[in-house]
Amino acid sequence: MILDTIRSIYKTNLAVRADEKVLVFTDLPSAAETPDDSDCCRREGLRYMSMLTAEIGKSFARKIVYREYPALGSHGAEPAEELWEAAFGKKAIGRLRSKGLMSLLLKKELPDEGLKEVENILVNSCADSVGAVIALSNYSTSHTRFRDLLTRICGCRYASMPLFDVLMLEGSMHVDWKALEKRTNALAKIVNRAVRVEIRTPNGTHLKLSKAGRKALADTGMLTGKGAFGNLPAGEVFLAPVEGTAEGRLVLEWAPTRELKSPVTLAVKKGEVVDVSGDEPFAESLRAKIGERDGNRNIAELGIGTNPRAERPDNILESEKILGTIHIALGDNSSFGGNVKTPFHQDFVFFKPTVTLFHADGKEVMILEKGAPKF
Repeated sequence: MILDTIRSIYKTNLAVRADEKVLVFTDLPSAAETPDDSDCCRREGLRYMSMLTAEIGKSFARKIVYREYPALGSHGAEPAEELWEAAFGKKAIGRLRSKGLMSLLLKKELPDEGLKEVENILVNSCADSVGAVIALSNYSTSHTRFRDLLTRICGCRYASMPLFDVLMLEGSMHVDWKALEKRTNALAKIVNRAVRVEIRTPNGTHLKLSKAGRKALADTGMLTGKGAFGNLPAGEVFLAPVEGTAEGRLVLEWAPTRELKSPVTLAVKKGEVVDVSGDEPFAESLRAKIGERDGNRNIAELGIGTNPRAERPDNILESEKILGTIHIALGDNSSFGGNVKTPFHQDFVFFKPTVTLFHADGKEVMILEKGAPKF
């Protein structure tokens, strides 16, 4: 089943053609990281799966480009420059470097006028870029300019698989993709009729936010169209809330890869986390992270899970897809409709939520009631 599911990534999810060039990459623990034994084991497995995926790809694509690079330590950080060269070609990246644009891109400090110049350079080099990406890095590249420019400018199809665990190949990846696509697209249409959202959970989470003018997107796993992008495993509807509008509190019971020993509460005002309370060690690391940059405090994303085969609560890549859950992210949202650019994006999953949508005419629509789908 495992090999068949990997083959399905090429054949079904990405519809890779024989004449294409495909990039497969992963990141390796850096000297600055201190993962525990279980995480070391998972990341060794991730590297093995990355190499296996690249090897299997040779029977589907003209050229498979495989790369490894030292992990950058946070989701949303721009990947290593060598990966940009592998994806866009050395000529294009050389031009960006010579104009002083590459260093600003990597630091996420490029102004809008600089981005236009980058786009003009890359659009003329798309013939050298890869046609599809299988991103098996531990730290997510979803919310990066690297991914955004590959998909939006060069039309690359991009499967983002951060924190991937081989067990997912027999669980959340072994799903009826057509049925998942139908359910997820239907929910996106329902959410897009709303202008405001309210969320409550039994553990005390209560958040209100605006989505006025923001489009909810469907992550279906079917990444066959030009410029398609999404997670594998897939199954969510997500959006960037209007900055400055989120109000309330978030009570965390799960970190991205483990259950917390005690809850951590985030106070949210005017769209930002203004306080982190709790004795759990994770609270201190989160305080440090959101203290690095103002943008890290931003309520960046609301997502709603739609995958009935997703079950694991201890891996954010899968847990945020669980049917009947929602997730809230902090940090960067510039790659999916928001205005905050920062090298950080972290999701947190909430169980048994009640989610109510509000239309402009005042109509209320409940889409989840204590975790039970109403769509």
